[in-house]
Amino acid sequence: MGTQDGFAGIDVSKDNLEVCLRPQEETMCFAQNEDGWILMCEWIQSFSPRLVVLEATGGLERGAVAALAVRGLPVVVVNPRQVRHFAISKGILAKTDKIDARVIAQFAESIRPEIRPLKDLEAQELDSLVTRRHQIIQMVAAEKNRLHSAPAWTRKDIRMHIEWLEKRLGKIEKDLDRMIQNSPVWRVKEEILRSMKGVGPVLCRTLLSDLPELGTLNRQKIAVLVGVAPLNRDSGRFRGRRSIWGGRAEIRSVLYMATVAAIRSNPVIRVFHERLVKAGKAPKVAITACMRKMLTILNAMLKNQTPWQPEAQKNA
Repeated sequence: MGTQDGFAGIDVSKDNLEVCLRPQEETMCFAQNEDGWILMCEWIQSFSPRLVVLEATGGLERGAVAALAVRGLPVVVVNPRQVRHFAISKGILAKTDKIDARVIAQFAESIRPEIRPLKDLEAQELDSLVTRRHQIIQMVAAEKNRLHSAPAWTRKDIRMHIEWLEKRLGKIEKDLDRMIQNSPVWRVKEEILRSMKGVGPVLCRTLLSDLPELGTLNRQKIAVLVGVAPLNRDSGRFRGRRSIWGGRAEIRSVLYMATVAAIRSNPVIRVFHERLVKAGKAPKVAITACMRKMLTILNAMLKNQTPWQPEAQKNA
């Protein structure tokens, strides 16, 4: 049996899973399929690792992650940008599957990212539907943009494609509604989230699928996770502007649109925004602060299992 202090890094590709174990520096390649996942889990489990780390790769990692979680292994999915920055800081510029697996293992050993609850199968299905909805909306927008400059003999085909895509979008909307209504836990969460003015079905579904940590973290951690926390840019006597970066961009873009609506319809957010503008804050800074306030309030609402209470939220 291996040491209890081992760390595993897994580089995920379409066909293979390259695994590196530290401090043993042992590597092994497995097929990216159910048989490969089983063999990989057995091999990693024989070393009793403290942490197993993979990068988020647009869904390619899901099967391996699920297999590791079922075995009770301590698995964490991290942002690829974090690992790449770590590699650059170590002077590792080359990229191959083996090198990447080794870097991820080093990242696991040095950084030791926090283990968070993984999505269950229902949450993964919801996540897939929300992602597909976003993809279809992008395709509809692209086709509508083409329609303006398309020659006459292709416009009919583009219009037919737009009509078909909009029908698919309608079906996905119904599937999302059905999934949420069929889940008692999600139904309660949706009722709590939707009780706040400015939170519509799109933001609600996005938070349920892409931010399972909502209601479990404190206000600072949830803001950093989404990428709406102002980060310092100071050096010596220099004091740079605080700015946001990183986090979950998909959530942030939906939250932005919801916040713009809330500034008009939600009295608490509107007053907060007016106060920032009067204080001379730049428009984007004011909206970002409102995004952070909305997220903080929603986090507290889910944590306390209480619906929107305007008076209680003024000082949130």
